[in-house]
Amino acid sequence: MATIIRDLDRARELANRLYKDFTTPGIGIFGRTEMPEDRPPQGVVRGSLEHLLFITLTVTIDYQRDAPRLWELSRKVYENLGTRYLYEPAILFEKGLTQARKDMAHTGLSRKSQKDPYLWYTVAITFLKKYRGDPRNFLKDCQYHAPAILGRLRSDTHEERNRQVPDFPYLRGPKIGCLWIRMLRDNVGIEMTGLEEVPIPVDVHVLRASVCSGVITGNYNGPIGPVFDEIRTVWKEAVKPFRRDDGRQMTALDLDEPLWHLSKYGCSGHKGTGNSSFLEGCPVQNDCPAIEIKITGSSCSFGIKGC
Repeated sequence: MATIIRDLDRARELANRLYKDFTTPGIGIFGRTEMPEDRPPQGVVRGSLEHLLFITLTVTIDYQRDAPRLWELSRKVYENLGTRYLYEPAILFEKGLTQARKDMAHTGLSRKSQKDPYLWYTVAITFLKKYRGDPRNFLKDCQYHAPAILGRLRSDTHEERNRQVPDFPYLRGPKIGCLWIRMLRDNVGIEMTGLEEVPIPVDVHVLRASVCSGVITGNYNGPIGPVFDEIRTVWKEAVKPFRRDDGRQMTALDLDEPLWHLSKYGCSGHKGTGNSSFLEGCPVQNDCPAIEIKITGSSCSFGIKGC
């Protein structure tokens, strides 16, 4: 019978260790402290409306993508004067979805030629028509309360071809919505309340790191959704005893970046085996369990090696 077991003690131990390593200059996770989205395009002022739109529209299509490549490509598309309009809702509306599809395909910004431009265009035009082209007006309407923002992302709709469709397709999702909240805080510098209620944005990297480090154990073979739910729960509980460097309560969002690095530059190189003792600089190298994990589309399997 498939089982998923949360090891809360293990999660607490790693939560504090990984956060401290990631936020300590010169240490990081495998020596890394920078995320793919951290660097704004050339000439863009951090925290400006231009920066906010760059972050918001790029993260909208940050699914099933190599994140470093996506964000580097998006910077280049923004820095090209001929395609910068993609990040300017009023000009994007004038150009239209058809032109956006052509330019996003030509630059490689879209991997799915129909879907990605639709997601991008719909989110941008929602902000244009309902919030004067400024996502900050939406955030203000939500009183800068993170759970309210996530709720509105999920519930707000508009009429399109005589039917109600989401205002924020994919931005409303359980991964990208929470990821956007973290980027608003960490990259754009927007203050929000209720961040302790925002789940960690689980993707394959957070999944892999959580399993390979022994925070999620058991023997499981089935849909990926229940595992995501367990991961959200365990990290939300694990951070409660700890404080950030600025004295504020640590939240599950504070572990998104270190876990992403742990998987991408550590666990992902093990061909399914969680034991990372041979990886120089791994923060869990001395007590990482021998876990085998396989992730395929919407399903996954994991268990102790040899079982």
